[in-house]
Amino acid sequence: MPIPLFQVDAFTNKPFSGNPAAVCLLDEECDADWMQAVAAEMNLSETAFVRRLGDDFELRWFTPQVEVDLCGHATLAAAHAMWSQSVAPPNQTIRFRTRSGLLPASRSGKFIELDFPATPVEACEPPVALLDGLAVETTFVGKTKFDYLCVVESEEAVRSLEPNFRRLAELPTRGIIVTSRSDDAQFDFISRFFAPAVGVDEDPVTGSAHCCLAPFWSDRLGRTEMTGFQASSRGGIVRVRVTGDRVILGGQATTVFKGAFV
Repeated sequence: MPIPLFQVDAFTNKPFSGNPAAVCLLDEECDADWMQAVAAEMNLSETAFVRRLGDDFELRWFTPQVEVDLCGHATLAAAHAMWSQSVAPPNQTIRFRTRSGLLPASRSGKFIELDFPATPVEACEPPVALLDGLAVETTFVGKTKFDYLCVVESEEAVRSLEPNFRRLAELPTRGIIVTSRSDDAQFDFISRFFAPAVGVDEDPVTGSAHCCLAPFWSDRLGRTEMTGFQASSRGGIVRVRVTGDRVILGGQATTVFKGAFV
């Protein structure tokens, strides 16, 4: 049987912006090597694979090179595709079972909200490859269980970064978040995300990075609800809400095309 396939732009309300993810809706369990080959063929930062498990759904994410433990934009894309195709009723919360535990997705007006675990950061000594790869002055460097977090002095410093991806790929980590406060009153903070070690030099909009950014900026700005802008060439907006050890990620999504593997 053909396997339904969608490409969805996440964390945006218009095509050709935000972060594109592929979504495969599976009827049965598939081999991990096949899923990895599909992700390499799609050549997007992530491809999501969804399979029903009773009243819940299994969700797995693959970059073109590896399976990952957590991905926000592909989860948003998967939920959008499932509601669009009536795989789940329009007002039903979707419960995804993943390598990072149970991740609910629900609708809130025009937005999709994802309930993700917070990934707090701890200050650390920056490795030489990180400093060489970014070549920018930092005011704070820390590490989560997934990524490095680097704070710089200004939005301009974030936007003008031209990393040495080969150097950053030497770091034994999923990715590198670079952030500052935003100069634009629409947003509280701005960021970019680099993950050359897993085959993604720069990710357009990274939901899971905001599981670190939200509590970090919440502590410094004294607010639990904020809006972040990821300043890639495509750009994307992520609404965040900190609730204890969880982060609610809010965003929109739009389908760019649909087809099937035959």
